Amino acid sequence: MSHSSPASPPTVLFCPGLSGDGRLLAPGWLRHLGVYGYDAVEDIILASLISRDPLLLIGNAGTGKTFLLNSLSEALGLTHRHYNASLIAFDDLVGFPFPDKDGTSIRYIQTPATIWQAESVLIDELSRCKPEHQNRLFSLIHERRIQGLDLPRLRYRWAAMNPCGPADGEDFYEGSESLDQALADRFAFIIEVPDWDGLVDADRRLVADARGINHPSFDAVGLSRAVEEGRRRFEAASAELHEAALTYASVVATQLLQPGIRLSPRRVRQLSRNLIALTLVSGGQPQSGLFRSGLTNSLPQLAWGVRVANTVLHGAHAAAWDFLTRNEESRWLSRVLQEKDPAKRCRLLLGGAPSPDTATMAVRQSLIQLPAPEAAVLALALLPVAQQMPSMLGAEALAAIAEVAAPILEVQGEVKWRLRIDLQPDTNPHPALSECSALLTSLRGARQARARQLLYHCIVHEYPIPDPAQLELCLDRAIRAVKPFLTQTKP
Repeated sequence: MSHSSPASPPTVLFCPGLSGDGRLLAPGWLRHLGVYGYDAVEDIILASLISRDPLLLIGNAGTGKTFLLNSLSEALGLTHRHYNASLIAFDDLVGFPFPDKDGTSIRYIQTPATIWQAESVLIDELSRCKPEHQNRLFSLIHERRIQGLDLPRLRYRWAAMNPCGPADGEDFYEGSESLDQALADRFAFIIEVPDWDGLVDADRRLVADARGINHPSFDAVGLSRAVEEGRRRFEAASAELHEAALTYASVVATQLLQPGIRLSPRRVRQLSRNLIALTLVSGGQPQSGLFRSGLTNSLPQLAWGVRVANTVLHGAHAAAWDFLTRNEESRWLSRVLQEKDPAKRCRLLLGGAPSPDTATMAVRQSLIQLPAPEAAVLALALLPVAQQMPSMLGAEALAAIAEVAAPILEVQGEVKWRLRIDLQPDTNPHPALSECSALLTSLRGARQARARQLLYHCIVHEYPIPDPAQLELCLDRAIRAVKPFLTQTKP
């Protein structure tokens, strides 16, 4: 929240060269613009300024959303346009169209309110926008274009809206509709701003002080220099930081799929970009709390009325941060154990283990972790390579593979596939027996022999086979994945 006159600032809050923590601005910089209650998200706001990606604020009426964004434009000395989406006519943005002298093109009569010379634009009450205008604003927010024409001077695209949700909710705003998901996904940061109950007592007094109304915002904190320095850092971000942000974003997106929260590929890329900007304004080193804040304020679901539970976010963040902060061997091991496709797991095991000991650990844990039929697939596929080149996976891995494969295979210098099954006629048949028999009839040669041995092994040991055809296909693909490594091991 906001609405009080700026406090007297220190000589400077711009940090590079003056502070050892590497921050762009000292904590509390928004207070010196007369904005209070936003301390928890001020790094997010600064990150959006250096990335120049679209920013959306969501909050109850009177929480200072408009004041904050207008104050930023004023402090930065930008040519600013402020439009109310519920009232705007499209001609207000572009001006009145008229044909060129030769009649071959359309020009627009510019006014002080048109957008053509704007360096920053605020679309207020975005959730009250008419559908046809929302579609037209899409290219403005996403591409810095209007009517198909570039807006080369436009740096910042900001929007604000009230929450959208069911009419029986505690806070309901008539006419505040969910944003189109494609439009919401174009905003980089989506910040839920604090209300009165989220303010500490000192901030409540500052917000409620009527003497602060209509005071101009001036750049007393070095905001312009900080943004300029942040832009330089952002363009020169290290490969290591890019890799950390990319790894975290990828793992988070995968983790969120489990409770049914989808992040689009575009959103995952945007999250990675957000984390880079946020890290650079906050000192330059990834931190758990920083990445959690970046994740929380990068989810577009709130703009269409869906709130992701904190427990879900905590779990996804914890898994991603744990993966990110492990050493190389731990990350590789985690990647192997999370891989569900047997062929890909075989390639990982054979094509890039950090050390033989790590490969051995990955093989042993895989065989324990996987259901018995899938463990059999992995063992059958890996055994020839493990035998021909024991150093690739290690002697302990070979022993573990052979232990699983022993009931299925007979090893006499080469793999021979047993072709019999011992089923007593008076026992209840396995529920997948008839399906397995039909599948085997459709196969030929070595593939049929391998499939028969695998499937009969599962039947004898009463392992469940939900989809025999899929299990056989996994075996065939895993064996094909291993073949190139067998070729490499031949003298």
